[in-house]
Amino acid sequence: MVAHDESASYMQSKPTLTRGLLAFMSVGSGLSVASLYYVQPLLELLAREYGLSETSAGFLVTVAQLGYLTGLIAVVPLGDHHERRKLLTITSALTSVGLLAMGLAPSFLMLVAFSISVGITCVTAQILVPLAAHLARDDKRGSAVGAVMSGLLLGILLARTFSGIMAELAGWRSVFIVASVLMAFYSVACYRIIPLIPPTSHTSYRTLYVSILHLFRDEAVLRRRSLIGGLQYAVFGIFWTSMAFMLVRQYDMSEAVIGLYGLIGAIGILAARIAGKLADKGWARLSTGGFLLTTVASWILLYWGQWSLIAFALGVVLIDLGIQGAHISNQSEVYRLNPEGRSRLTTGYMASYFFGGACGSASSAVAYGIGGWSAVVILGVSVSILCVVIWAATELRLPVRQMKHGA
Repeated sequence: MVAHDESASYMQSKPTLTRGLLAFMSVGSGLSVASLYYVQPLLELLAREYGLSETSAGFLVTVAQLGYLTGLIAVVPLGDHHERRKLLTITSALTSVGLLAMGLAPSFLMLVAFSISVGITCVTAQILVPLAAHLARDDKRGSAVGAVMSGLLLGILLARTFSGIMAELAGWRSVFIVASVLMAFYSVACYRIIPLIPPTSHTSYRTLYVSILHLFRDEAVLRRRSLIGGLQYAVFGIFWTSMAFMLVRQYDMSEAVIGLYGLIGAIGILAARIAGKLADKGWARLSTGGFLLTTVASWILLYWGQWSLIAFALGVVLIDLGIQGAHISNQSEVYRLNPEGRSRLTTGYMASYFFGGACGSASSAVAYGIGGWSAVVILGVSVSILCVVIWAATELRLPVRQMKHGA
């Protein structure tokens, strides 16, 4: 009876997810996750500066994503266990310190080490996304997740544009130093703007982390969507890791121009809005298939991108639409499972997601070293088709009525 009264009291006093707060969370989501992607347009530049091969330079992306995977497992579940304003303030501050260290790194090995530390701490976005789902009304949850994810996706894409332009104007170190200042400001703003939100779990740390495995054991939807999400993000890593190498070799592009392709890919943010609204209406299962097929189709254009920049630009638009749309659909389904464990659900899903991304980045660098852009395309389209096969085998077999309302 007491627990019921406490729960009811919290629900009555639960902070309101205003438009201003949602916008602030979207900005923070983009800023934090951008920390992971500033390096991608710089790979060719770093390879030249340190005398590295494309495969060795691409390793920098892989280790950063492995750091992020570590942060997803070790840090994000704490969102269910700790007061989130304090947690967000700390993770943002640590990311700021790590970015500054990257900008001042005296060697490539030190750059790799600091990149891992930034990867671990910049999981702020993955604390904000389940927080938005937690604060939103049930009938607006998909839209709220879509809004914060729009900020996250914009951060991923514009990180490359910002990085390329800053490197062109003031050198690659300036990219990380300016980003460090921005994250420091956001850390202070978190403490002043994010409301106090009581934790939803009071278990021991051991029980908290073990419960993630239990969620995987008990929730078929989580297993299914994590597999699809991980493979989709592998496709994302396959494309973006080797893109800069191809554009430099085929078109002799500068880092600034390569970064502008992030602006083209920003059209994929539309997918977050569309997918969120479809999820609120109960169509996440069917729409997932459409987004996966869009990803497959994008590789045809990306292959011809070796000879046509127009085809390449259209391919960038489609691959981002497909990957981000499927991602929002996945998250919308996952967040319906356990309202009190959304941070742990995020850990389960996103750990699979970024493990796939790390594998994709590593395999892309190897594929490019072996067979150039054609090998990368073959790898990317193969994984994309595998996603469609898994979706068809696990969800297309359900009756349309079940697919709409979930099972």
